[in-house]
Amino acid sequence: MRLLVSWVRDFVDVAAPPEEIAAGLGVRGFEVASVEALGANDGVIDFEVTANRPDCLSVIGFAREIATLYDLPFRAPSSDPDAAVSLAEVPTGESDRVKVMLEAPDLCPRYAAAVAEVVPAVTPAWMTSRLQAAGVRPIGPLVDITNYVLMELGHPMHAFDLTSLAGGELRIRRARPREAITTLDGVHRTLEPDMLVIADAAHAQAVAGVMGGAASEVSSRSRMVAFESAYFRPASVRRTSKRLGLKTEASARFERGADVNAPVVALQRAVALMHRIGAGRVAGPIVDRYPDPQGPRTITLRRARMASLLGLRVPDGDVERILRGLGMVVAHTAEGWHVVAPTYRVDLAREVDLIEEVGRHHGYDKIEAAFPPMTAAAPVPDRRIPRDRLVRRVLTAAGLSEAVTFGFIEAGAAEAFLDEGATAVGVSNPLSAKFDVLRPSLLPGLLDAVAHNRRHGRRDVGLFEIGARFTPAAGELRSVGMTWTGAAAPEHWSGAPRDVDFFDIKGLVEQLGAALGADVTIAPAVVPFLVPGQAATVIARDAPIGVMGLVLPSLVEGRGAPRQDDVFVAELNLDGISGQREDRVHALPRFPFVVRDLSIIVSDTLPAGIIRGTIQGARGAAAPLVAVRFFDRYKGKGVPEGAVSLSVRLRFQASDRTLTDVEVQDAFDGILAALVREHEAVQR
Repeated sequence: MRLLVSWVRDFVDVAAPPEEIAAGLGVRGFEVASVEALGANDGVIDFEVTANRPDCLSVIGFAREIATLYDLPFRAPSSDPDAAVSLAEVPTGESDRVKVMLEAPDLCPRYAAAVAEVVPAVTPAWMTSRLQAAGVRPIGPLVDITNYVLMELGHPMHAFDLTSLAGGELRIRRARPREAITTLDGVHRTLEPDMLVIADAAHAQAVAGVMGGAASEVSSRSRMVAFESAYFRPASVRRTSKRLGLKTEASARFERGADVNAPVVALQRAVALMHRIGAGRVAGPIVDRYPDPQGPRTITLRRARMASLLGLRVPDGDVERILRGLGMVVAHTAEGWHVVAPTYRVDLAREVDLIEEVGRHHGYDKIEAAFPPMTAAAPVPDRRIPRDRLVRRVLTAAGLSEAVTFGFIEAGAAEAFLDEGATAVGVSNPLSAKFDVLRPSLLPGLLDAVAHNRRHGRRDVGLFEIGARFTPAAGELRSVGMTWTGAAAPEHWSGAPRDVDFFDIKGLVEQLGAALGADVTIAPAVVPFLVPGQAATVIARDAPIGVMGLVLPSLVEGRGAPRQDDVFVAELNLDGISGQREDRVHALPRFPFVVRDLSIIVSDTLPAGIIRGTIQGARGAAAPLVAVRFFDRYKGKGVPEGAVSLSVRLRFQASDRTLTDVEVQDAFDGILAALVREHEAVQR
C-alpha cells in the first residue's frame, strides 16, 4: 500500500513528517518498505500490509492508525459538502433506469448500484496527482473516480456503460457452463459454474470482485453509466482469481474481506466526487440489495485476561482511548468492557484480538521481561523425542549424515516400494505431478539424494532420515531409512580400501537395535526392489519391522545414479524396534572366563543367526555361556561342495566361582551335540 501523507490529512490533522509517521507505525505492527519525500512535510510511505488487515489497504484505514498513534481527532466522511471527504446525500430506493436482481446472495450478500448521467470532463490535477502518488495510472474521469474511492476508502467499485447492458439489467448470478467473457485486459476467458458474475439479460459483463468485461467498458463516449458497489464472499473471489490467474486491486481486497456496510458509502463518495469535478450527476436513487443485514459484533474484554496475556496492566483510560481511536464503541462493565468492533475490522473476532490492538498501540517496549507463571506441571515429553535423538546419535556416530526429503513424491517413484496389491495414498490437490502421492517409504527420497551426491562427484555417500511414511492399511508410520554406498571406511594407510557390503548395513541395523534395547534378527526374504540373495527381513519380538539389502541396479540407475554403484539400504519401523532399554551399572566380573573355539562344517545356505540361536539354546547352567562370536568363514579345499566351514569363539564365565575344565567341557559338548542334531554339523 502506497500512502500519500497529504491525502491522510483529509482525515486527521497530523503535522509529523513522513519519516516520523513511518517509524511510529513501524513499531505498531506495520512493515515499512520505503519512505519517499515529496516536498515539504509530504511524502509517500510504502507499507507491506498483512492479509489480516484489509482495512489498511486504504487511506482511511491508515488515517485511523495515525490518529490513534498521535491521539488526534479523526474526521469520518461526512454528508457536509464542505467536509474534506464529503458524501452525496443520495436516497436508496428503486431505479427506473436499471434493474438489479440478486440471484446468488450466498456469494454476494449485498449489492448496490447507482445510475449517473455523465458529461465530457477532464480529471483535475489534484486527483490525478494523488492517484499517481498511490501508484495508479489515470485513465478517465469515471474510472479515476472509482480508483480514487478504492484507494481512499478501500472499497472496490466498477462502472458499466448502461447503454451496453441488455435489458438495462444487472444480474448477480453464477456463471453458466462454458460461459465466456472478454475481460478489460483483452483476454477471452472461459468461466466455471461456481464463479460469480455480473450479467445483463443475455451475457456476463463482469467477473464479480475481480475484473469487468470489455463489452460494457465506459469510455469518453459514454453518457449513461451504472456504478456498482458490492460485498462479495472472500472465498468465492479468492477461488475465482486463482483459477483464472487474474490478480487485481479489487480481488486483493475482496479476498481478504471487505466491509459489508461500505457499498452505499462508497457510492455516495463516488457521486460526490463526480459532482465536484463536473463529470455528471446522479440519476435516481441508489438501489441497495441487502436481504440479510449484518451488524457489528460485540466482544467482551476483561482486564484480568489482558493483564495476563500482556504481562502488564494498561490504565483503563489508555485502553478506552486506543479502542475508540480505532473506531470501536466501548462500554464499561464490572470486569472490563463490552467492545463493538466495526464491520471494516474483519480481523477482530475474539478477546485476544482486542488485547493485541491495545498492546501494540500501548507499546510492546513497555512490557518488562518476566518468566510466565506456571499454573500446571509441564506435560510429559513425547517418548519419541528422546528415541529419535538416540537414533540420530547412533547413526551419525556410524558415519552417516542426516537427510531431509519431501513427504510427497511422484507416483512412478512410489510403485517399486509398494507391497503387492497395495496402492499409494494420493494427494487430492498436488502442487505438481512430482508430488502427487504420499511416500510409502523413505527410500525413494534417500535414493534421489544419493543420486544427487553422485552426480556432483561424491562417491562415498551414507545418509539416513527419520520421518513418516504412509500406507492405506497402516496409516502413518514413523520410520528410519538408511542408504550407504561407496567405501565402508575412509581411506587409510593401514589397509586397502573396501566397499560397503551387505554385512556393513546388517551391522548398522543390529547396532541400532542394540541401542534401542531390541534384539533384532535377520531372515532371508524376497523384496521387489532388492537384489535376490542380498535381501532380508528385519525381525524384532517375532514380528517383521523392516527390510534391508542391496537395491536393484536398474532402480539405482532409474533414480539418476551410476548403474555400477552398489547401494545398500535399510528401512525400519521405529515404533516396532523400540524396546525397554535399561541402562544399569554392573560390577566387573571377579572370576576369570574360559574361551573355547569350535570349527564346524555346515550347509552354506544356513544363516549364521540360526546357528547362534542353536548355540545359545544349548548352553548349560553349569558353565554359563556369556558370548558367541563368529571369527572365520572358509570355503575351498577340504570343504565339501555346498558347505562352509565356520569358526565360533565361545566364552564361558560364572559370576560366583571359577569354572572347572569339566564344567566347561560338558557345556562345550552339549553345544556341539545340538549343532550335530539340528544342523548335521561336522566338527573339523
